[in-house]
Amino acid sequence: MDTVARRPKKGEEVEVAVETIDRRGRALGETGGHPIALPRGLPGDNLRVRVTRRRRKELYGVPLEVLERGPDHVDARCAHAGSCGGCRFQDLAYEAQLELLRGHISESLAEALVPIAEVDPVIGCPEPWSYRNKMELSFGAIRWVEEDEPEGVDRDFALGFHAPGRFDRVLDVHECHLIFDGGIELVRTARTLAKELELTAWNQHTHEGCLRHLVLRHGFHTGETLAYLVTSRDGADVDEFLARFAELHPELTTLVHGVNSGVADVARASERRLLRGDGWITERLHGVEFRISPESFFQTNTLQAERLFEVVLEEACAEGAELVHDLYCGAGSISLLLARSAGHVRGFELSGEAVADAEANAHRNQISNVSFVAGDLAETIGEVSETPEVLVCDPPRAGMHDRVVERMIELAPPKVVYVSCNVHTAARDLGRLVQSGYELVRARPVDLFPHTPHVECVFTLERSES
Repeated sequence: MDTVARRPKKGEEVEVAVETIDRRGRALGETGGHPIALPRGLPGDNLRVRVTRRRRKELYGVPLEVLERGPDHVDARCAHAGSCGGCRFQDLAYEAQLELLRGHISESLAEALVPIAEVDPVIGCPEPWSYRNKMELSFGAIRWVEEDEPEGVDRDFALGFHAPGRFDRVLDVHECHLIFDGGIELVRTARTLAKELELTAWNQHTHEGCLRHLVLRHGFHTGETLAYLVTSRDGADVDEFLARFAELHPELTTLVHGVNSGVADVARASERRLLRGDGWITERLHGVEFRISPESFFQTNTLQAERLFEVVLEEACAEGAELVHDLYCGAGSISLLLARSAGHVRGFELSGEAVADAEANAHRNQISNVSFVAGDLAETIGEVSETPEVLVCDPPRAGMHDRVVERMIELAPPKVVYVSCNVHTAARDLGRLVQSGYELVRARPVDLFPHTPHVECVFTLERSES
């Protein structure tokens, strides 16, 4: 009979056998029969761990040393892998990543009591590196110092990503294997110029500092590149930064400057000015051209987005449908593709800027059988009286508002295609739809975010005959 060892105390070092990784990207294992959660670790790893917290029946700890690697443990590409957290799984073999994601979807559906025979295998990314067409970086006045850095390094300026769990500290990123080719050179130039011109970085505690965000966007099929600098103020020094940045990077199609003097840590601006180009870039998906503004939503992995949209179109099967609704339509990417086969597509979106992009995209592609409604979906969908033959929805990570789900149930479209980037909230919404008379007939995952715990999934629901 197995015996359970004494429960380790805070600060104690123990050996941990990692069993799996949960939906949040945490490594889950056990030590002496006690469950423990870690920020890092891969299935099959044996780790030396320091216990950092005891809560209820679960322990929390941080890995100190890999004693034995698991069978799918590979070398990480990036020097920041231990600190960044942006590509949590880069040291896990890619095929193992896909199996892990598939398991997360099955678990979430089972927990929400949503029956399905089997989740399809995850459609992997042919090239799981340098795939991101957008990268949003933060300037920070409190730099996160990595474990292997020497004593006395500069701590008052960084350009990169927030350290995991720290809103106020920014990891100074010098390499990234997810950003589009040429993107990291733009980051390096911005850092060098900021230091040469002695421009201060934003401080999350004092709400002081000039530089706040650098957003980079790239069209994989068009080659166009956009840079969007957000600062807390105007000024001659900011103008010099922008002029020299543009001069050093003639490949930039568009350069935009925005001013955000508020305290909210978002890459948005109350006022914007254009320094080069049209203020947007274009991208093509399945032959349809899209305009992408600095703050508008667009799928971050262009090539996998094309595969995702193929799956959506296959599942919607909108040929002959007189009316299709597309909820949370963003800049209209799915709406415009659906319009090729449907009689009319009506897109709903909260962001007025995204709707403006969607309308411009429809005009640009000479697609007339679409219309877009701007506003809070909980309000705008309530004003709809016609029932569509197909309803497509692609909500944000938080899922759908209760009132939106209620209105969908009232409209009762014969088919619902739910596109999700958060399987946990999707399972919650799907559970309500199943309880109201729908059947989940298929779940088709697509990996849009290699080396992360996130996965996109297309769920197809049909009204039960009974």
